[in-house]
Amino acid sequence: MRTEITPRQLEIIEAAGQLITEDGYAKFTTKRLAERMQFSEPAIYRHFASKEAILVGMLEHLTASVQERMAEVALREELPEPRLRAMFDSHFNYFKAHPQYLMAIFASNFMEPSPATEAANLGLMEVMRQHLRAVIGDGQKTGAFTKAISADMLVHIVMGTFRLHMLKWRISGRGFDLTRKGRGLMDAVISLISTK
Repeated sequence: MRTEITPRQLEIIEAAGQLITEDGYAKFTTKRLAERMQFSEPAIYRHFASKEAILVGMLEHLTASVQERMAEVALREELPEPRLRAMFDSHFNYFKAHPQYLMAIFASNFMEPSPATEAANLGLMEVMRQHLRAVIGDGQKTGAFTKAISADMLVHIVMGTFRLHMLKWRISGRGFDLTRKGRGLMDAVISLISTK
């Protein structure tokens, strides 16, 4: 379970995220991070044990954000279809404002496998899966979404579609309107799973 992040740790992961966004994870070093923040490299290590720990901190911070935002959406939107749309609007808006967290998700593709980063990524996926499972399950109960495919399989399909969309946005250098295209994609997904 993650510990509460301190303001200084948040400052460090924000600066690290900017560097990763600018140059990719492969060029990210604690030396460059210390230069960016205008303090010594040992000062970084007082807050994070390693470069990998910074990445894990980013992923855990993102997971906490997802949990908070999805809980807020669930309180605001009772009906399954508007709730599903609002969930993805929240993700699109968040990643547009904070692309460094998207870079953190995909950074693990460019490094040696690590139990800590894999656990952090799995934790993030599990939080997203739980919230999607709840809204899709509610939609199936109310008859808004198809029961011909299990809720767990629908969650898998929706998460995969979202991940591919985010990967395309990252690879394009954030070269298209994430929210506009994302909403079109969600329209297509909802039309596939809807009973209307």
